[in-house]
Formats: sequence, C-alpha cells, structure tokens
Amino acid sequence: MTQVIQLLDAGTTFSFEFFPPKNDAEQATLVRTLRELEPLEPAFVSVTYRGGRVSRQRTHDLVAGMIQTTTLNPMAHLTCVVHSRLELAEILVELRKAGVDNVLALGGDIPPDAQELGHGELTHAIELVDLARAIGGFSIGVAAHPELHPSSGGDRDLDRRHLVAKMELADFAITQFFFRTGDYLGLVDDLAKRGMHKPVIAGIMPITSLSGVRRMAELSGCEVPPEVVARVEAVADDPDDVRRVGVELATELCRDLLDNGVPGLHFYTLNRSTATRDIYANLGLVPSSG
Repeated sequence: MTQVIQLLDAGTTFSFEFFPPKNDAEQATLVRTLRELEPLEPAFVSVTYRGGRVSRQRTHDLVAGMIQTTTLNPMAHLTCVVHSRLELAEILVELRKAGVDNVLALGGDIPPDAQELGHGELTHAIELVDLARAIGGFSIGVAAHPELHPSSGGDRDLDRRHLVAKMELADFAITQFFFRTGDYLGLVDDLAKRGMHKPVIAGIMPITSLSGVRRMAELSGCEVPPEVVARVEAVADDPDDVRRVGVELATELCRDLLDNGVPGLHFYTLNRSTATRDIYANLGLVPSSG
C-alpha cells in the first residue's frame, strides 16, 4: 500500500471515509458502497474507530479485507480512549502485519460503556502519534478543526498551538467537515503564521438531510451557516431536492477549495456512495482508467 504523505507529495488527493458495519444489513450496504466507489480510484480510504475490543476487531477486519480483496488503499483510525499504551502498541503492530501503512491518530470520544472498559492511559492524540512513530512504518495523520476543537473552549490560540504540536510529529492533517471555504483558509493561514506548512486535507460532508447534518455539527463543533440552512430549508418538503441541493453545495465548496490549492478532499460518505459519485461527476473527476 502507498503512504498518504507520498500521495500528497505527488498531487491533489481524493479520498473517502467509511465506518465498520455493526450488523449484516450494514455489512451489505458497505459492500455495495465499496463496489460502487472503488472505480473512482480514490487515493486512499479511511476506516473509523470507536474504541473497545469489538470496534478494534471490526476496524482491523475491514482494513485487512480491503487490502486482500480490493484495490483500495486503507488508512485505519485509532483513538486513545479505553486502551492501555500496550494495547495501542499491539493494535499498531497488528495493522502493520496486515499491510496497513497509514493511520489517523485521534484522541477519541469516551464511549458510554467507558466505565466497563476503562478510560485508557493516553490522554491526547499527540501521545498516540508519538507511539505510532515509535512502532514505525506508518504515514500518520491527525484531525484538525477549522472552527476549533470542541474542547478548546473557544480559545483559538490554544487550539492552534495544540494542532501545530500534533502536526510537528505527524505527516498531515484531515479537517472535520465545514461549509465555508473561508474557515478552511483561515485554519491554513493560522498554521502558516506559526510555521506549520504540512498538508491539511479538507473534510467534506455532503448534506443529505438537514436534521442529520445539524446533529453531527453539534457533536463536532461545526456551524451550519445560515445561507446553507436557507438553501436546504427552501426544499425541505422534498427529500430528493434536499439531497440535490446538498450535492450542489458540496460541489461548489469543492470547486472553491480546489481553486484555492487544497492538497486533498476527503469525503465523509456515511457508507453511502450516491452523493460522492454525483460530486465526482460534477467536478469532472474521471479515473485514470476511465
């Protein structure tokens, strides 16, 4: 598998994010989605991780299965929560043995069953980046928040200092989703003023329902701008129109980001393919074999 930093060095990347299925129905949906998105030839795809032994196995099985049965280049998410340092080291070694060359190191949210699982030894993502570096062989990414990390308390300077510290040890960052180009450019400018010029891939979340994206925005600390809400609410009575407008908004954002030299676009697919395929078509992104 190719390391993400090498792909970024070679040019603009386009990538997708998936989450491990919890049951047979979700498994069938994901298999269909992978089959439909694989022909788009993404530079890499990422697989999320919740924490705990069950999620650990699901993430491992999914990334290992991709390597064995598809042409996709997987990146495994890994979080600090609910694991000891030794367990995290074991997970990283297992990923390397499976052929995984890329990992996204995250602090992670404490799950509801944390009391049973324990809170873990590592507290911050930077500690996990350091551990992955010690294991060796990975291209390592971290998360960035254009509108500040929810735990920053609105302190921009604190948020950016922590992000710079993570990125100094990592190879690149992927942002939480956002809806305004200015938020992304403001983040990159803040980092540049602090001497950090490593690639920051833009995370894109196509709107398929207003209620869903509002709920996710609350959890991530991302604002849904009034102008976006207005365009979606104007067609709120028709789910197909909501999805169409969501694709239009995401396409406009992607075009603007590409015009401003973004190093990569990372699509949060929610294990569905239609919106991502439509945006690809709108942007004229034709696979090399197409």
